[in-house]
Amino acid sequence: MIRYAKPTTVDEALALLGEDRWRILAGGTDFYPAQGARPFRDNILDINGLAELRGIEETDENWRIGARTTWTDIVRHPLPPAFDALKSAAREVGSVQIQNVASIAGNLCNASPAADGVPALLALDADVELRSAKAPRHLPLDAFILGNRRTALQPGEMVTAIRVPKRSAVGTSAFVKLGARRYLVISIAMTAARLVVENGVVAEAAIAVGSCSAAVLRGRPIGEALADAVLSAPFDELSPIADVRGSAEYREQAAREIVVRAVRSAIGLDQGKVAA
Repeated sequence: MIRYAKPTTVDEALALLGEDRWRILAGGTDFYPAQGARPFRDNILDINGLAELRGIEETDENWRIGARTTWTDIVRHPLPPAFDALKSAAREVGSVQIQNVASIAGNLCNASPAADGVPALLALDADVELRSAKAPRHLPLDAFILGNRRTALQPGEMVTAIRVPKRSAVGTSAFVKLGARRYLVISIAMTAARLVVENGVVAEAAIAVGSCSAAVLRGRPIGEALADAVLSAPFDELSPIADVRGSAEYREQAAREIVVRAVRSAIGLDQGKVAA
């Protein structure tokens, strides 16, 4: 018999997860399309009643984003400029209707290569808060997402929050997405850049195209030469996929261009010209 449960507390949800296998339903914007017309065969744990998992709070050491926080919540919340890339990504997640219900944790747990929220969170050195009935644990985001549709989530666990350390919530940032059209499109490639500029020189840089090193930028003066540095840098970390939206070779070349656009936008050289 298929079970459906809608707990009202996190402890209740964790107790259920500890006693059986469940599919977790949050916003449902990927859940239902993936199910299609097939009958449900898994137990459904609906966490939409867990109010404590929604919201953004600032602590002494972190910015903490609850697992059920929607993309609209992120756009509307007053956050430092380092989060501008995340806010831009939030505006690219489907339509406004999707943004109103889709959760940030759902975007990560879905682990799609085209998940728009991932690069911005990587550039912020985010980690994932996981809880089970036994104990909580934290994983860096790049250790939580293991590959296409694969995560490090263990049986009995659920994501309860995403944390951004205060030391990484500095500088300015930008997000650039490449798609077959301007709106309502799955990404061909996307990138986020976060830079800290001191006295006209890049003191700190974090760039993510999935995951990509930014050491080539540190210590360089801001200006047009930054673009040349990106275009000539090795992108050995990238292993782009090939699918109906673009070849691997195209994605690799596109990644260089959108990294340049994100870097220029993050330091204010291309205001309003980041769309790909």
